[in-house]
Amino acid sequence: MTRATSSAPSQRMLRVGEQVRAAITQVLQRGEVRDALLEKTVVSISEVRMSPDLRLATAYVTPLGVADHAAVIEALNRNAKFIRGRLGPQLRQMKYMPDVRFRDDTSFDNYKKIDDLLRSPEVARDLSAENGDDDR
Repeated sequence: MTRATSSAPSQRMLRVGEQVRAAITQVLQRGEVRDALLEKTVVSISEVRMSPDLRLATAYVTPLGVADHAAVIEALNRNAKFIRGRLGPQLRQMKYMPDVRFRDDTSFDNYKKIDDLLRSPEVARDLSAENGDDDR
């Protein structure tokens, strides 16, 4: 069997990542993690990326309504072993329970920067110039 040289995740990595994301979401929604900061913070998990061997899960999270994302990410990483232990019932089909690490999801910030750029006067001017050329 030949391995693909692509760095894109395999279907299995994507499927397992989605299962891990759902399991972590359930643990956080049920309030099983006893941490003062996490108990009062709503956390959105946008994606979980699995390592090729499925032993490491990197969860990209966005704390909602909190200015200091770093504190929430630190609290999640401090409780990562506990969260990993609570994933067992949902992920019992896995040979190894993955280690979980949490990272701040900055993709929404990137989307906002792109949106702001597209709405900028310079881009609007260029778009109107292009539209004006089409009318001739």
